[in-house]
Amino acid sequence: MSGQTSRGVFITLEGGEGSGKSTVIQTLASHLHEAGHDALVTQEPEGTDLGRHIWAYFRELAAAGSRVTAEAELFLFAAARAEHVRTVIAPALDAGRIVLCDRFADSTTAYQGHGRGLDIATVQAVNRTAIAGCEPDLTLLLDVPAEKGLRRARALETDASKRPDAIGAESRAFHDRVRAGFLTIAAANQKRMLVIDATQPLVDVCKQAIVLVGAYLNSRS
Repeated sequence: MSGQTSRGVFITLEGGEGSGKSTVIQTLASHLHEAGHDALVTQEPEGTDLGRHIWAYFRELAAAGSRVTAEAELFLFAAARAEHVRTVIAPALDAGRIVLCDRFADSTTAYQGHGRGLDIATVQAVNRTAIAGCEPDLTLLLDVPAEKGLRRARALETDASKRPDAIGAESRAFHDRVRAGFLTIAAANQKRMLVIDATQPLVDVCKQAIVLVGAYLNSRS
């Protein structure tokens, strides 16, 4: 993966709790930088000031043992995404950068649609408004069974910054639905969305992600 891309490339990482997205995306970014690419790492919903305020609110809810309605959750994440796309992602793509984003619209479909049970068509319509045509070029889905992912995530809860929000603290059944939702999305978008077995050692997951991203970038050159 050498040289600079001639136009922006939008790559998203998706997956349930404890799938290793944060580590994989940082490893990818380091590899891309070493190869001479201009890569921006961002995340949802915390990619803007607005998103960070919304995320802090979700953590406050979790601490209080409360949450908003599924519909409010949907629109709060959509608001964060709309701001993120227009102020961070789209400008970076317009500047020819590679954008690596930890979570994007597929997460809303999986969590608020499949997980919360909101109408999928409605969720997708809200997503379309939020992203304004800014679709990912490539998505890596880090797939791990909910039980295993939750064990990993909850092992980090002694770190205050890693403690779960109101969604991360949901039941195993909820996260099973989310995982099934992600796999359903992947099956319907096989050209864009590539599935990585995230039960492998994290170093192997990172290696596979690097290979897949490299192959994609080479196919564009």
